[in-house]
Amino acid sequence: MSETVKGVAAMVLACVIWGLSPLFYKALAHVPPLEVLSHRTLWSFVLFIGLMMFQKRVGEFLRLFTNARVIWVILMAAILISTNWGLFIWSIQVGRAVESSLGYYIFPLVAVLLGAIIFREKLSQVQWFCVALAAMAVITLTIGLQVVPLVSLALAITFGFYGVLKKHLDAGPVISVAAEVTLLLPLAMIWLYGVHLLGWQGLVGRNLGIFGQNSFDTLLLILSGAVTAVPLILFSYASRRAPLSVVGLVQYLNPTLQGAIAVFVFQEVFTLWHMIAFALIWTALGLYSWETLLRKPKLQAERPGL
Repeated sequence: MSETVKGVAAMVLACVIWGLSPLFYKALAHVPPLEVLSHRTLWSFVLFIGLMMFQKRVGEFLRLFTNARVIWVILMAAILISTNWGLFIWSIQVGRAVESSLGYYIFPLVAVLLGAIIFREKLSQVQWFCVALAAMAVITLTIGLQVVPLVSLALAITFGFYGVLKKHLDAGPVISVAAEVTLLLPLAMIWLYGVHLLGWQGLVGRNLGIFGQNSFDTLLLILSGAVTAVPLILFSYASRRAPLSVVGLVQYLNPTLQGAIAVFVFQEVFTLWHMIAFALIWTALGLYSWETLLRKPKLQAERPGL
């Protein structure tokens, strides 16, 4: 098996894990999102530290914290990704997985728009048209359902700005995410200490501290670290071996699986307005992917040394 095939296989597996993750978080629907998020942070930290020790990259990890500017970038990225994680978990638990799926479909087009605005990247007419189609999808849902799809927009925008910040970090995904969960860890531990030992109830009005009450919930909360870290490691592996155009296309498997689970497993409402909006997004992503594949050989010809 060639390295490229291994890379594509790793990307497919990563997207399958991400795409099926709503099933995992739905099983924890009785655990408040903030508690799930805290455990996700804690056990991700444990897993990443173990991985870095195994790879002998702890020194590389610690060097990130020697530069004040880098620390601020990591902190802002940590806030954005924790907000994104928390919104995703909450949306699954309260029956808004369709909106979550739409958000991750919109994200690539939000990233394109942010590239044009922040990094002055020149967009083609096709790319501008794709962004316009995404905007039309949001407007369609807003008019049809008489409510702004805030969950979709928030997930796409927070993940988009998270990507912007990651461009300013000279570190691989494993090291950088390990740094992010490290900065989030004190908040996670404070919350877990409060709900387990101080009787905090938060906004849910009931006792928390699910960890340790039964073996099934405890195991799922521990596994939340692996659900976070393993696909990221696979993504890092794939990015180094598979063409980026292929990696980008395979990523659409994630929201596709999420949407299918939302409709067919969770039986969430999927109206005509959702169908129109998703059709607009799929058209935009199809055009964007088609143009990206066409432009890639041209770009390689113009830059043969890369």
